[in-house]
Amino acid sequence: MNKQQRKNLQRMLLPRSVVFIGGRGLATAIKTCETIGYQGELFVVNPFYESIGGVSCYATLDDLPQIPDAALVAVNSNQTVAVVAELAKKGVGGCVCYAAGFAEVGGAGSELQRCLVEAAGDMALVGPNCYGVLNFVDGVTLWPSAFGGERVAHGAAVISQSGNIALNMTMLERSLPLAHVISVGNQAVLGIGDYIQALVEDNRVDCIGLYIEGLDDVPAFSRAAQYALEKGKPIIAIKVGVSEVAAKLTASHTSSLAGSDTFYDALFQRLGVIRVKSMTEMTETLKLFCCAAPLNGNRIGIMTCAGGDAALAADLANVCGLVLPDLSLTQTETLQEQLDDFVTVANPLDYNTAIWGNEAELTRCFRVMQADSFDATVLIIDCPPIGTQDEEDWDASIQALINTATTATNHSINNSLSSESGMLAVISTFPERLGSAVRQRLISAGIAPLQGLEEGIRALSYSAWYQQRRMDAMNQSFCHVALPDVNPAASNGRLMDEWQSKQQLSSYGLPVPQGQLLRSGDRPAITTLYPVALKAVSDQLVHKTELGAVILNLQATEAVTEAMAMMELTLTRQGKSCNCFLVEPMVTDPVAELIVGVQRDPQFGLALTLGSGGVLVNLIEDSVTLLLPTSRESVARALDRLKCKALMTGYRGKPPGDIEALLDAVMAVATYAIEHRQDLLELDINPLMVLPTGQGVIAVDAMIRTTQ
Repeated sequence: MNKQQRKNLQRMLLPRSVVFIGGRGLATAIKTCETIGYQGELFVVNPFYESIGGVSCYATLDDLPQIPDAALVAVNSNQTVAVVAELAKKGVGGCVCYAAGFAEVGGAGSELQRCLVEAAGDMALVGPNCYGVLNFVDGVTLWPSAFGGERVAHGAAVISQSGNIALNMTMLERSLPLAHVISVGNQAVLGIGDYIQALVEDNRVDCIGLYIEGLDDVPAFSRAAQYALEKGKPIIAIKVGVSEVAAKLTASHTSSLAGSDTFYDALFQRLGVIRVKSMTEMTETLKLFCCAAPLNGNRIGIMTCAGGDAALAADLANVCGLVLPDLSLTQTETLQEQLDDFVTVANPLDYNTAIWGNEAELTRCFRVMQADSFDATVLIIDCPPIGTQDEEDWDASIQALINTATTATNHSINNSLSSESGMLAVISTFPERLGSAVRQRLISAGIAPLQGLEEGIRALSYSAWYQQRRMDAMNQSFCHVALPDVNPAASNGRLMDEWQSKQQLSSYGLPVPQGQLLRSGDRPAITTLYPVALKAVSDQLVHKTELGAVILNLQATEAVTEAMAMMELTLTRQGKSCNCFLVEPMVTDPVAELIVGVQRDPQFGLALTLGSGGVLVNLIEDSVTLLLPTSRESVARALDRLKCKALMTGYRGKPPGDIEALLDAVMAVATYAIEHRQDLLELDINPLMVLPTGQGVIAVDAMIRTTQ
């Protein structure tokens, strides 16, 4: 998006005048724009009707009394190109192109989309093949069909590559305030990153939700997401296309590239983008950010009147990385004095029926619970439908929490609350058991009403993760992903043999064994330290173990000579020619074995993967991927996410691993990859042996493949 397109996008998102171009089907769009309270000028262009939706029609764009800021174009695909060209010529800020039949269908549609882009010029164009744009803050609806939602002062913005998902988000019964909803379609002119950039600049946007099928411009998305992180605007994303079936659907749906899911994970981690597992998780997480600032930590206090809710919540909190600290001595004594003897005072607090229905006692209890340094204090309650017998008993709990929120200022446990008290939230175990009226009361009191126990607990964990990730990012210099200037044509490239690969990496600081390169019939040097490993060296041999091209634990010179002859014969019988061999001292008793690899992706550039290595590499799913360039701090955090990290911390009495040497080695590989990014296709070190602290690490095997 160039500078002029950025200005035009702002004009379109907040237009002083709008023109609708199309047939009678626009009546709904026109009426909803009026109903929601749009205060600007509305025009309709159609040469065949006197009026549509109660608004008089102009025959042509030339007849309009002024140049509109925004347009909704709802004509067929072939006509769309001509209309867009005319809009751009007249200086209209931006337009929504509703029609389908462009790049998403391929063939002639792709050519038609190319013509559409050319016609748009510097105009901001949404779509084609989309519903369009809703602005619930200013009452602007460039949307061709019915939708839900209402005017708000602030809220979440949703950007979706699925029109139906965007539409359904407006019709939820979840009390999620929506500031903007944008259905982006084929993104012929503007991409997701462009919309993020514009929405971050709107102070009325609290957070941004994304439904992503694929990113066509990773650098643009990265710049926008970094900008959002700097400004403290959380981005919550759901990325589909993980399964093979889903990936095929997304490719044909909006002509997007599904890409590698692992790389998306790495990108989101890098940029502080919260990746959720479902649309309901996204909704509740967006709602939480609209109601409250991000959590400063992961310490949670939980209150409930039922043991089942307490147990479920505790299990979920543990899975999600939330901590349930013990209550302080003062809290424990105060609550024990208030509650019956059969109530166990703990966190989670199951206050049982001891004070059920008693607003004053509940308020006292809730204030005591919130008085500790919890980052969030949560009441779990499922409210009955309106009109249920004794519903006032449930309402007593809701009102008690509201009392807690409205009086939680400048007091301590001795008749109050600490000014350090964190967020208050309500979570219902079942989503439908927190009615609209209750939700609105809670929101008015500054309490987040979260629907669904799992979704609510996860939303809290995401909030804590985001705040920590943002703090980490702000304390580091940020590096954008390193995309090569050109992507090589599909080919196998050139494979370096193990000796060459190790020499290359060793020159960048990667520790490798002190080996000898031998030809057939050569004898190892007398200084060789036994036992040794013997390996065939050839750029034609990738998986050497399976071919019998590796023999371990050789104890003497004669054994090495005999093994070389036997290995050469074995390879010849398999049609493999090799007369070069590598002899290296065996590395014994490592603390752990890791794999360190670098892959190249046309969208994401180079990515560094760390994981359990050796024989475990294909047996357990234990790996983390980082986009390059990266930092030592990021690598350290990635190692902490590996299951095998436990082996390097003194597992079961064994010595701890040399973590600093491991970090040095990984950064050496990362540096090599960045400096060779134009030619590097892939790199693999397996295993990288981690030795006890002070003894370093050793790369036992290495492979590099380049474009030439």
